[in-house]
Amino acid sequence: MELSDEVKDRAAGVLLGQAVGDALGVPYEFAAPIRAGQAEMIGGGLGPYEPGEWSDDTQMALCIARVAATGDLTGPDALDEVAAAFIDWRFHGASDIGNQTATALGRARHDDGTRLWERMTAIATDLAAGGSAGNGGLMRTSVVGLAALGSADRTAEAARLVCNLTHAEQRCVESSVLWSLAVRNAVLTGEADVRCGLEHLTPERRDWWTERIEEAETRPPSVFTPNGYTVTAFQAAWASIHATRDADDRVTAALQLAISIGNDTDTVAAIAGGLLGAACGASKIPGGLVEKVHGWPGMDAKDLVGLGQAIAARPSGSGAA
Repeated sequence: MELSDEVKDRAAGVLLGQAVGDALGVPYEFAAPIRAGQAEMIGGGLGPYEPGEWSDDTQMALCIARVAATGDLTGPDALDEVAAAFIDWRFHGASDIGNQTATALGRARHDDGTRLWERMTAIATDLAAGGSAGNGGLMRTSVVGLAALGSADRTAEAARLVCNLTHAEQRCVESSVLWSLAVRNAVLTGEADVRCGLEHLTPERRDWWTERIEEAETRPPSVFTPNGYTVTAFQAAWASIHATRDADDRVTAALQLAISIGNDTDTVAAIAGGLLGAACGASKIPGGLVEKVHGWPGMDAKDLVGLGQAIAARPSGSGAA
């Protein structure tokens, strides 16, 4: 199915929006909170970041994206490629990395005769038994929403499988499924709606997540901190998008609000940016931010736009809603 110009623009906005939010939030990660409107792409933060440089959130998303541009993320070969890309990034490109992700990738390097993605998933499942539910799966999942535009079921399955590589805890997987499906829906319709994927959860979990979404829509965004927890990160990102839904410059308003919440600012803004880009399109992301954004593996805004559109245009990823 041929994609319309509007859908192409929104597909182009997913990685671009994520990267812009990420780079805008980098300088303020775990620092004293700032007021909405004060965030600038000045670099620094927890690493030697240049102004406009994205962090591990978008770096990991690009590991997924480069595989999704040529393969089916629900297939074992593609999952092996994603897992291998994560490990290569861990040791040759990571500017920052979460503890759970580092542990999963480090242990998976030791070959026990199983497929890499299965080995990594088994390790992540063991780690999940400890109850940790960090935002490391959610932070990179927006691009999964582009990988199967023709099938919500396949999108949900891809989100589960990719999240499970490092974050197999139930809440991590569910948050990634809901966000990926929201991105898919936004690319196809232009509407930001995190409820559209609830039917892909069990009834009990559907009710639980509905309550979390309602909290995000009725409480001040500032309460969703600390947000290293995947559910609070989800709520912080959605609260920022929902609270600014009528703003003239919706992308800027939502990202500034997301960063003003504080704590894991680059991650919350990256999560929000992926959905904002999907709903508003690359053309609505401020050019002053777009021209500055860049990062590992030597990419810039033009590369992100092309990669996002290439994923959406794949025959296995295009089609009707």
